[in-house]
Amino acid sequence: MTLTGRKVRPGWAQLVRSLLEAGVLAPRWAEVFAAVDRARFLPPVMWPYDMEARTSAGSDRESDVEQWYRFVDANVPITTQWDDGQHDGTAPGRVPTSSASAPSVVAAMLRDLDVHDTVKVLEIGTGTGWNAALLASRLGDRQVTSVEVDPAVAAAAAAAVHAAGLHPTLIVADGLLGHPPAAPYDRVIATMAVRSIPWAWVQQTAPAGVIVAPWGTHYSHADAVVRLVVADDHSRAEGRFTRPVEFMKARKHRLIRAPHAAYVPDGDVAAAADCVTTTELTAADLADPAFAFAAGLLIGRDGVSVKDRQGASVSFWLYGITDRSWAAAVLHDAQPTSTVYQGGPRRLWNELEAAHGWWTDAARPEVRRFGLTVSADGEEAWIDSPRHPMPGTPPGIVEKAEVVA
Repeated sequence: MTLTGRKVRPGWAQLVRSLLEAGVLAPRWAEVFAAVDRARFLPPVMWPYDMEARTSAGSDRESDVEQWYRFVDANVPITTQWDDGQHDGTAPGRVPTSSASAPSVVAAMLRDLDVHDTVKVLEIGTGTGWNAALLASRLGDRQVTSVEVDPAVAAAAAAAVHAAGLHPTLIVADGLLGHPPAAPYDRVIATMAVRSIPWAWVQQTAPAGVIVAPWGTHYSHADAVVRLVVADDHSRAEGRFTRPVEFMKARKHRLIRAPHAAYVPDGDVAAAADCVTTTELTAADLADPAFAFAAGLLIGRDGVSVKDRQGASVSFWLYGITDRSWAAAVLHDAQPTSTVYQGGPRRLWNELEAAHGWWTDAARPEVRRFGLTVSADGEEAWIDSPRHPMPGTPPGIVEKAEVVA
C-alpha cells in the first residue's frame, strides 16, 4: 500500500487492508488510517492485551523491536498507563488507566460518528493522541478539539500528534465538562466509558449532532457503544447501542464501593447470611456478555458483580453499592443447582434471577436492540423503541455542569 508516493509500513498496511476487507473500516477512512500509523503514538514500553487469556504482558521496543511492532500491527488494545501513572517497570500494574483501543474498535466508532468534511468534532479523552490525529488528518486541524484529564498523558499525546505534523486543539481539562469555549460541536466522541452521559455534552452539541460514547453500568465490564442524536430543540439526545465493547472508565465514573469486609465482616458467608436458597442459574448463563449488559440495565445502577473461575466452578458475588446487600454462590459446571447465600436489605440474587428471566422471555436480546434517551432530568434505557423502557429501573441521573458560554 502506498500513499501519495510514500510507502506505508508493511505490517500496518496489512492491518489496514484487513479492516477494510472485513467492512469494519469505512473506505473514506482507509487512506487516513494508512497515513496515520499508530506506531507513532505508542510508548516504547506498552502492555498489549491478550483477548483470549484476558491478561496483559509488557513489550519493550528496545529489547525486542520486532515483537513491539507485531503488537502495534495486531488488532488488540494496548495499555499505555497503569495506576494513573504511579507505576514503573515492564510488569503490568494494578489498574489500567490509559490505552490505545483495538484498531477495529477505533474504526467502528469513527464510522458511527459519520463525519463529513465540514463538521467540528470534540473528542473526550485524548489518550495516545492517535484518534485525534486520525480526525485532524481527515477533517483538518481547526475542526478538531480533544480534551485529556491527565497532564502527563496529554503531554505525550501532544508530542506525538505534533511530530506527525498535525495541530488540532489539545486541552488539559476534565472532559466530562466538555469544552464550552469552542461549542457547539457537530460531533462528540468519547474514548473512555461513562456510567451516564454528561448533560454538558448534549448542551454543547448542535441540533441533529451526534454523540458516540462507550456506556455501561457498574454491574460488569460489559459496555456498549451508544450513538445518540441531539434533538432539534435540545430537549434530549437519543439513539441505539451499536456494538459491545469494554473500555476503561472515566476517572470520576470508576466504581467506589465498600470493601468486602463491610458486607461479610467475619468472612463466614453462611453465618452472615439471613437467606439461603438454591438457584438454577449456571456459570454459562451469567458469563454471556449479552446478558451481562442487560442485567446491568436492570440492576446495575445499584449492583456490581464479581466472579472468579477456579477449574470447573465459578465463585459469583453480588454487592449493593448504596447499601450493604450481598449475595454469593459457587456455580459448578457439572451441577444443575447451586446454593445461594444472601444478606442485607435487598435480595440481589432474586433480582438477578428476575433479570435473567426477563432477558430469556425477550428472546435473549443482543446490545443492538437496546437504546438510551438522555434528557436534563436523567437517562432511560429502552428495548427496540423509546416507547418500551426497561422495566423496574428508575432513570439514571445525568451529570449536570454549569456551562459558561
